[in-house]
Amino acid sequence: MTDNSNVVRDSFFALHHGLPRQGPGSDATTRRLLSLVGELPARPRVLDLGCGPGRSALLLAAETGGEVTAVDLHEPFLDELRAAAHTRGLADRVHAVSADMGELPYADGSFDLIWAESSAYSIGFATALARWRRLLAPGGALVLTECEWTTYTPSPAARAFWEEHYKLRTTEGNLRACTTAGYSVLGVHRQPESDWDEYYEPLAERADAADPQRPGMAEALAGTRAELAMRREHGSEYGYTGYALRPAAAWPTRPETDGDREAVHAVSAAAFPTAAEADLVDALRADRGAWLEGLSYVAEAPDGTVAAYALITRCTVDGAPAAALAPVAVLPEYQRVGAGSAVVRAVLEAARAHGEGIVLVLGDPAYYPRFGFTPASAYGIRPAFEVPDEAMMALDLGAGGGSRQVPRGTIAYPAAFGV
Repeated sequence: MTDNSNVVRDSFFALHHGLPRQGPGSDATTRRLLSLVGELPARPRVLDLGCGPGRSALLLAAETGGEVTAVDLHEPFLDELRAAAHTRGLADRVHAVSADMGELPYADGSFDLIWAESSAYSIGFATALARWRRLLAPGGALVLTECEWTTYTPSPAARAFWEEHYKLRTTEGNLRACTTAGYSVLGVHRQPESDWDEYYEPLAERADAADPQRPGMAEALAGTRAELAMRREHGSEYGYTGYALRPAAAWPTRPETDGDREAVHAVSAAAFPTAAEADLVDALRADRGAWLEGLSYVAEAPDGTVAAYALITRCTVDGAPAAALAPVAVLPEYQRVGAGSAVVRAVLEAARAHGEGIVLVLGDPAYYPRFGFTPASAYGIRPAFEVPDEAMMALDLGAGGGSRQVPRGTIAYPAAFGV
């Protein structure tokens, strides 16, 4: 690095020191991403990579009750974190470490949760997925956010800007990177525009107050203002998305994307005697009152194709919101080898993270109890048509927690079910 680039770098950091955030985000987003992970050990070991001054590290320590190792290469940010941790009484559980996130000095299986908000770009999304996986303990999870295209046809100006700085992909491309790297996707969260405001509004104020005569500051301000202008003029074309991941066993799972629709239709058509179930999925997808975004899941075969599918949509019980699991479909060549179980468990975990309470399924009473389903009649829930009692089942996703009441009464399915 030349002397001039060092001066510009120092001016860049001068713009950022003391800001509430070093990238788009919010406490609400951190909590939302944490909810997608599911249950953690009582005192989890957390690794926050590219922690900056530690906004997320402090929140994770407080929310999880765990010990957080917070890593960054910029020592002044780590000093800010140490001071904040001391002030909040967290100095014994938040450990600031100067290290390179691409060459981490920790043993395999050292952490129950690895966290990287707005930082994986430093080494690249695919590189982060590959290098950090070894650090996860059995059952551990990786959460990271990534800037990506929100359109398949970005404008020339937006494309030129990002090609110079960082190569963006779409959500579909990043989901493919996750499963290719051997992860199942626990959940996906598109960060709202307000997350950008939390970052950019204080940064813009700092830029307006900066002294352009300071050595290197004119260059730092030019880059900052170009970034702000790009967001202002082309912000609808790109955004940050958070991914909650867990190393996959035999069957990586993830949410359905637009590019999966033909494959999903083919799996559903092949799994059943007629195309009725495949047509049902298409009809539910078109029903805005029934479709629940993020609760349409696929399991991938070793070659990356769709092997199994599971869908949860909205239904009601005497007018109260509930959820229906149907259909579940597995290609014949992948039946009875775990693909169906993997995708059902994945979509149920996603429903729990989305805040769903009761999930209903009409199905094989020899199959669904393995996921925790029991006869719906025990909850006072019944269908509006005659079926064997043991075939109409329910799963309370919030069992044992809070004061939420399970609704009682008659199930009303979306019109597409025809019942």
